[in-house]
Formats: sequence, C-alpha cells, structure tokens
Amino acid sequence: MKKCEKNLYLLYMLFGALLITANCIASKVWDTGIPFMGGTITLTIGVISYPFTFLITDIIGEMWGKEKASIAVRYGFIAQVLSTALIVAARYFTPVDTGVQEAYVTLLGQQWVFVVASLVAYTISQSWDVMMFHKIRNAYIRRHGTIKGGKWLWNNGSTITSQLIDSIVYAGIAFGLGFGWLFDSAMRPALFGMILGQWLFKAIVALCDTPFFYLLTRNSTTVIEEE
Repeated sequence: MKKCEKNLYLLYMLFGALLITANCIASKVWDTGIPFMGGTITLTIGVISYPFTFLITDIIGEMWGKEKASIAVRYGFIAQVLSTALIVAARYFTPVDTGVQEAYVTLLGQQWVFVVASLVAYTISQSWDVMMFHKIRNAYIRRHGTIKGGKWLWNNGSTITSQLIDSIVYAGIAFGLGFGWLFDSAMRPALFGMILGQWLFKAIVALCDTPFFYLLTRNSTTVIEEE
C-alpha cells in the first residue's frame, strides 16, 4: 500500500464502517455448538466485523505511525457515540408499522449495558493494541536494527492480547454484570465459554490476516516511534 493521504483516509473510513457494523449486529448471539464446561461456546455475531478493525490500526501504525493509529481510535469512539445516539433517538419516532417498530427495538434497541460494555472494551483494547504494537516493534528494531522478519511479532502480539482484553471486558460487563451471569453458578460456564470463544475466534482471524498485513505494509520502513 502506498503511503499517501488518500489511502490513510480510506483506512479511516473502513475502520469506522467495520466498527459501527460490529455494534449494530452485536445483539445476535451465535451458538457454535462447541461443547465447553457443560454448555456450548457462544459468540456475539459482531466477531465477523470487529476483529478487522485491529488489522486496520496495525496497518496505519506500521505505515503512518502511532499518532495516526491513535487518531483512528479516538475518532472511532466519537463515531460509536454518535451512531448510538442516532439509533436510540430513531426508536422514539412514531412508526407507521408497529411490527417494524418492535423488530427495530429488538435488533437495534441498544440496551445501555451493551453500549457501556462496548465503549469501555473498545477504549481499553484498542488503546492497548496501539501501545503494544509500537512497544514490541521498537524493542525489535533496537535489538535487530531492522523490521525484517519481525512484523508478525508486533502484528499478532498486540492484536491477540488486545482481543483477550476486549473479550473479557465486553462479556464481563454486558453479560457478567448486566445480566448477572457472573453471580449465577448456572450461567457462569456460559460466560466463560463466551469469553473463550470470542477470544479464540478473534485470535484465529488475527493469525489469518497476517499475510494481508505483510502485503499492505510491504513499503514500511525501519523507524522507531515514540512510545
């Protein structure tokens, strides 16, 4: 990928689109059927969109630096707040079809617990991802004097750890505290299964998108970023 403003803006746009899409579809829970602790592993369907936001911030960080990646995270937070406010406001307009209104509230009701969980998990995990990406990258460059052979380390190291944080925080707030699963012995296995399932799925996506990271950052240079 060529390092130019046009491509940077494209990545910002894709980041926002993937982020908002993940929030809109997160209310659907997928039962994978994979057994775990007496139950099965379940995933919020937002996992088909959200993991790719980490790939984008990694590409931005590698090509344009830490500050540009941090801007994506900050603006992404604003985009989430704005989209959530508009979705919530829309439910209070008088509908022509009550059936459509019920479906809208069910799918896009944006219960406050999910909003809080999403924003908190996003802020912590994305900030961690950007920070760890450059810490690992800088440490590698200081030791080897080059980025050659090391891109997979900071790409996967930062993403996989941040995905674990994201899974724990989101599921812990939304389902553990919001729905009380953390305090219900019958539902606790489902909570742990959801956290494990979310993280493993995201980790697999992170590993699979590594070739794309290499392809899109093949023109990056050996530069140590301020931490």
